[in-house]
Amino acid sequence: MNSPSAPRADPQSGPGASPVPYGLRVAAAVSWRLLVVAAALTVLGFVATRLASVVVPVAVALLLAGLFSPAVTWLAARKVPRGLATAIVLVVGIALAGGVVTFVVITVTVGMPALIDQVTVSLTDLHTWLRTGPLHLSQGQLDQLLGNLTAMLGRNKSVIASGALTTAVTVGELLAEALLTVFCLIFFLAQGNPIWAFLIRGVPTRLRDRADIAGRSGFTTLAHYVRGTAAVAFVDAAGIGLGLVILGVPLAAPLSTLVFLGAFIPVIGSVIAGGIAVLVALVANGVWTAVIVLAVVVGVMQVESHVLQPLLLGRAVRLHPLAVVLALAIGLVTAGIVGALLAVPLLAVFSSGVRSLTTRPENDPPAGTAHPADPDDRAPDPATDDVHAGPEVC
Repeated sequence: MNSPSAPRADPQSGPGASPVPYGLRVAAAVSWRLLVVAAALTVLGFVATRLASVVVPVAVALLLAGLFSPAVTWLAARKVPRGLATAIVLVVGIALAGGVVTFVVITVTVGMPALIDQVTVSLTDLHTWLRTGPLHLSQGQLDQLLGNLTAMLGRNKSVIASGALTTAVTVGELLAEALLTVFCLIFFLAQGNPIWAFLIRGVPTRLRDRADIAGRSGFTTLAHYVRGTAAVAFVDAAGIGLGLVILGVPLAAPLSTLVFLGAFIPVIGSVIAGGIAVLVALVANGVWTAVIVLAVVVGVMQVESHVLQPLLLGRAVRLHPLAVVLALAIGLVTAGIVGALLAVPLLAVFSSGVRSLTTRPENDPPAGTAHPADPDDRAPDPATDDVHAGPEVC
């Protein structure tokens, strides 16, 4: 028996050694495996792109399922039939969403005339500043600028009309995808366990338990991400909205709603929404109000970055900031806003699943031996284990 400290034989030495250097063989083996993985990812991306009108609603339904599943589980634990619990949660959720949308529309309808009047005043002040300010533009130059703008709009009239038609078609597609999202959400909440049990049958028997736990862990991470992000978004919207109301900025409610929705796109969503709020304050209330709104936005973002996200998301979603930024950039480049919305939660689910698959439990027996009948090594129990919250909907 060789000593533990005995040196390993050089793979490049000995009779019959390959003329190809060992390092090159290893590099080639790694390279072709990377090419296979890249090809598989390319095929998956192509299929997902072609089926985007189906993939995106299903993905959004999973995100919403992670948000609503605790309420359904809470009602089901109190002897409410799961189908009825799903119906109650969805009706309440749709009613709340409809109430918010109605409130925003009414607020925009009431506040828009005043905002238009203020924009008119601001344009008049801008016209005066261009004539009397440092630029000293003449009336002829201003008329030429206005004429060029009018001519440009006239040349692009057909483009604008086609864009309006495209928008109408897009609205129809969005309505169809929204119906598909609700349909999928109903079944994810009401029959999540049978759906997950059916999907897990495709995994080989010897790997099924590990894959089951990995899937449950991934969905648990997704649920924590969605709930934590919703809490952070609510705090952002409340803080910035309160500042807008105190400063008398018009359309505070729609801007707060925009901040809430923007928070679901990490890094850039809240920044863009806050920038729009600052722009509205600049146009409607002047420079100093815009500066104060900017300070409010920056302060809220600092609280979000240093307090809320570490507290609500740090333990459940263990992602490096560089990974978040890269995932966001890739999603934004490949699929636009939808890609930016789904990239980070997809990365969080993938990371959690990989960690679950690659981490061997302390009591896990060696490969090829039977699993002990120990409660710590069994699959999660639907009635007692918290990790089971994931597959309630997947």
